[in-house]
Amino acid sequence: MRKFLVVLDDSRECLNALRFAAMRASNSGGGVAVLSVIPPDEFNHWIGVGDIMREEARERIEAHFEVFAKWMRDKQNVDPELVIREGEPVTEIMAQISEDPEIGVLVLGAGSGNKGPGPLVTQLTRNSGTLPIPITIVPGDLSKERLEAIT
Repeated sequence: MRKFLVVLDDSRECLNALRFAAMRASNSGGGVAVLSVIPPDEFNHWIGVGDIMREEARERIEAHFEVFAKWMRDKQNVDPELVIREGEPVTEIMAQISEDPEIGVLVLGAGSGNKGPGPLVTQLTRNSGTLPIPITIVPGDLSKERLEAIT
């Protein structure tokens, strides 16, 4: 089964990327893998404190994921999988793509403000010619209705 890989983070545009991935998966018989990356610099503390912070970050990610997963299951009939990795986001995204042969498309949300599309979109599009899969970039300010029409 082909899976859409979408990155879960705290950005606003992440919501549209998740919606797009779920709707495309639903309409094409695919799946959704949701990847969240915990940056390594969050745990540069004493070992015990770092472990507690790592566990709290995982719990936050899982709670955030469940909100979207429920919507995907209830509204799109898609049961997403959650993948949590630790490291640099671009490195971990590329590692996930290479480790999971079912991933067929990377879905990223693009910021619509004057700060540009966001660091992941900027970094990954620079290397898009050498990626083993296509990237779909979803504008962060698309309406739900427009997303439904597109997918």
